Amino acid sequence: MQAVTSPQFKENAHRALADAQLQRALSHVKKNFIERRAAAAARLPEFEALRDAARDIKNHVLENLDFYLERFEQKVTAAGGQVHWCADAESARQTVLSICRSVNARTVTKGKTMVGEEIGINDFLEANGAVPVETDLGEYIIQLRHEPPSHIIAPAIHLNKEQVADAFRAAHTDLDPQRSLAEAQTLLAEARGKLRDRFLAADVGITGANFLIAETGTSVIVTNEGNGDLTQILPRIHIVLATLEKVVPTLEDTATILRVLARSATGQEMSVYTTFSTGPRRPGDVDGPEQYHVVLIDNGRSRMLGSEFREALRCIRCGACLNHCPIYQAVGGHAYGWVYSGPIGAVLDPALLGVEQAGHLPNASTFCGRCESVCPMRIPLPKMMRHWREQEFERHLSPAAVRSGLRLWAFFARRPALYRIAAGLGARLLKLWGGSAGRMRSLPLASGWTAHRDMPAPEGRTFQQQWAARRR
Repeated sequence: MQAVTSPQFKENAHRALADAQLQRALSHVKKNFIERRAAAAARLPEFEALRDAARDIKNHVLENLDFYLERFEQKVTAAGGQVHWCADAESARQTVLSICRSVNARTVTKGKTMVGEEIGINDFLEANGAVPVETDLGEYIIQLRHEPPSHIIAPAIHLNKEQVADAFRAAHTDLDPQRSLAEAQTLLAEARGKLRDRFLAADVGITGANFLIAETGTSVIVTNEGNGDLTQILPRIHIVLATLEKVVPTLEDTATILRVLARSATGQEMSVYTTFSTGPRRPGDVDGPEQYHVVLIDNGRSRMLGSEFREALRCIRCGACLNHCPIYQAVGGHAYGWVYSGPIGAVLDPALLGVEQAGHLPNASTFCGRCESVCPMRIPLPKMMRHWREQEFERHLSPAAVRSGLRLWAFFARRPALYRIAAGLGARLLKLWGGSAGRMRSLPLASGWTAHRDMPAPEGRTFQQQWAARRR
């Protein structure tokens, strides 16, 4: 299982900022994700209306989650599959292991699944004699390097070609050590060659699910490589790992959300593969698994459902909030110290790990609001990060200096006249300090701010002049 280093976020962030190679890798986020998303959204006039519709669908599901989950189970059973209800990560791991042991599985292929990372299924299976093989290229690379993913949809975004080549040379020792691995196409071809035999040898295939359709008992995966199809079609058993909130009512609802998913994630109109799977192979089918299992995992979602963090369960794991977050762009995903990173990680990780473990993450925000502005499900991430900050403060988990400072601010905030006097005094002291932009930048910067974010005085007025005008 991935070790939790969220309490060391500050130390992790400092290392990330000093890592020149990581900084070069993160510089590609703007072109590869931000600009493409903006272009894809601009090409679709109804994009904003679709965001509203997608949000409303998920809100309806969360209000009626028990009904749709029971309906989904009924349809899966009718199609010849089986649903397993798991309250926590340990229950889910044991369920998957039991299914694997039923066919004496030695090799398990896996499609990309964040909940698989959440429950630590790879390490658990390997410790119990079933070798898991990641088949998504990015996941395969980080598996060879024994690293967790650094992004929800681009797990190896923190690496360059040379690092990938080094990982392949260390792992693929049966190949010519003098071979050239300078080109991305060569690396891709080598990975495909290595994975082909694993696909054919696997007894069990594990995928995640972008959606579970209550109307039909169908699981849906969205990929760009086709590895997910091979993972679920070739082995004898297909296991779907999914959390409770993945359910949607109908095929039509799924189509609506799909229209915002790929555009928000990779800037595509639609991913290369969108695969719908309903039950095991039927008589007359030319391929497909003999058994179809859906492992439904709670692992803290029920607690969120009845809390102020319920809206986070609308998340469809597109990664848009990570791509647009200035903190993520600066430090990458590993600094967050657990499975989920960026703004959604700052909300989910404390909910799943506890604020004691992940309380640093909601504080790693400028509250610029870009995450909420681009979220296809309109999740109010800054509001929920504030809720976590409030809980951290109320439980005396934040540093004493922070609590004292907030108490002092609250004292003045409740007394407007005194607040104005103190603010005016502060402005005068700053003026005495020097007032010029150059000298102001020599002051210690407040947390989350840099000299580049100094706001220019509108209409040529100084801050003091604006303040005086407001008081009049």
